[in-house]
Amino acid sequence: MRTLRVRVVMGILVALVLGAQAAGADDIAVQGRAILDQYADTVITVKMVIKIAAMGSSEETPQEVTGTVIDPSGLIVVALSATDPMSMLKGMMGSMMGEFEMNTEVTDVQILHEDGSEEPAEIVLRDKDLDLAFVRPTKKPEEPVPCVDLAKAGHPEILDQLIVLNRLGKVARREHSASVERIESIVEKPRLFYIPGKDPTQSTVGSPAFTLAGEFVGIGVIRTIKSQGGDAFGMLGGFAQNMMVILVPAADIAEAAKQVPPYGDQAAAAAPAEGAQ
Repeated sequence: MRTLRVRVVMGILVALVLGAQAAGADDIAVQGRAILDQYADTVITVKMVIKIAAMGSSEETPQEVTGTVIDPSGLIVVALSATDPMSMLKGMMGSMMGEFEMNTEVTDVQILHEDGSEEPAEIVLRDKDLDLAFVRPTKKPEEPVPCVDLAKAGHPEILDQLIVLNRLGKVARREHSASVERIESIVEKPRLFYIPGKDPTQSTVGSPAFTLAGEFVGIGVIRTIKSQGGDAFGMLGGFAQNMMVILVPAADIAEAAKQVPPYGDQAAAAAPAEGAQ
């Protein structure tokens, strides 16, 4: 009888623990869905045509990137590396590229709306240090556009959970997706950034991340360092050590966005802002 009682008690305890874990998981799902409902309209697909010129020939390649609307004027932030993937390779290889010349140019930018329509846009600022590019409609919207609030930024700690939103590709009819991720590490110097976990999810560069309370943390970008020598094949094999996805904090995005020229200032828009490239 005593053994039976012990087994019953243990069974009840296990059921309670599993029930608590399930309830916790359900709570996160509820919070995640609320964040998706609140911020879905701020996660945008930006279509670009990238012209790559090398070895006397050129080719135009269409590219779709995820962007986050950060201002009622329609200003969108995306990962710069997503607008020019080859620049990341050039930056990492440096002198190992030798005399090989390769130039890239964004020849067309369109904002893809929910109804499938496209709106002409332009890149108005690039910041290579932060791997950020800012895009906005060529014509200022007549009404305020839904956006995240950069002033209400989240400051997660290590192992805190985040909700990361994304727009999927054409194959998934560009539906929204949401995933739960954790902060794996925090780098504080010389500039603060967050390192998300490496579990495979549908999030990507340009995806916005939020705390469970719905505070905007930042967007995913690519951080790279130059190869420390060796041949190109050795450098290519060391990509894992030379690049990683990080979250640029909302405060850095807000600071960089201050350099975006106002609508109508075409001369300022054509020139890179101080501190940006």
